[in-house]
Amino acid sequence: MKRSDFYYELPNHLIAQYPTTERDGSRLMVANRACREIVHRTFRELPNFLRAGDCLVLNETRVFPARLKGYRPITRGAVELLLLHPNGDSWEVMARPGRRLRIGAEIAFEGSDLIATVEDVLDSGNRRVRFEGKGSLDELLKTHGHVPLPPYIQREDRASDKERYQTVYARVRGSVAAPTAGLHFTPVLLAKIEALGIGLARILLHVGPGTFKPVKADDVRDHKMGAEFWKIDESAAETVNRCRANGGRVIAVGTTSVRTLESAAVKIGSNWQLKSGSDWTHIFIYPPYNFRLVDGLITNFHLPESTLLMLIAAFMGRDFAMRAYREAVREAYRFYSYGDAMMIL
Repeated sequence: MKRSDFYYELPNHLIAQYPTTERDGSRLMVANRACREIVHRTFRELPNFLRAGDCLVLNETRVFPARLKGYRPITRGAVELLLLHPNGDSWEVMARPGRRLRIGAEIAFEGSDLIATVEDVLDSGNRRVRFEGKGSLDELLKTHGHVPLPPYIQREDRASDKERYQTVYARVRGSVAAPTAGLHFTPVLLAKIEALGIGLARILLHVGPGTFKPVKADDVRDHKMGAEFWKIDESAAETVNRCRANGGRVIAVGTTSVRTLESAAVKIGSNWQLKSGSDWTHIFIYPPYNFRLVDGLITNFHLPESTLLMLIAAFMGRDFAMRAYREAVREAYRFYSYGDAMMIL
């Protein structure tokens, strides 16, 4: 398929710059694949579309304040680092302005004795840096780190983003972007869902910067995804497999949960099951694709021509997906990370 097959017009004023006052006060579009029906609700009405025996799959990754603003000690030129993941005793980072940061370049931070030194320039254009000096990187992130809001949120991060750009069930630090479908849940809503006899399977996928990487290839098959780390424990695998064995629906909360489930699916006889373990995945889901474990999906509204929208189109059909997005625009839904939600059944 072509990249242009996933284009739609989105007015800028529909791109949410701030979250709703209440997490579950966001709007919810519910799209039924079987009858091609679309209804409009609020997120707190989500339990009405679930049934006993279903299972929600939640990504427990936690966003960390991965953006660091520093400077070159000699020139005082501004430098911004986005920490991606540890690489031995060093970190792989995205750097701006990258072309001036050659091997040996140093970055300092106001009020800190830590110095970041560029050890290598990677093929991707990223840098590998080592932090040395008095103090710890954890303390530097606590005092100097900024929430890595996505580029379409055109403002500086605020103190409130440390809470709101994080799911209430986030547990394991490691993401540079939130699994945003989960931002709508509250502890009260999750308790209500469990009380209805709906299982919660907690898995992990650390979201990398590739989630914002635009598709440049005209033929989507030529696009390459960045690697992301996932982990599934035995309890989560058992919850999902028991749900499927008993005829329940496995409903992924977010595209990150979909990618984790599909990456960890194994075929036993004629049935697909979820395996426990950990690995890195490059999985890129686009039409046509036969889903192995996912029966339903809760997600936000995604960028035109993005890999996330392609995954949605693979799950609900491209024509139905684009129709739903056009309706969301007409109905003035709020889009992207801090926007409204969509449930696909």
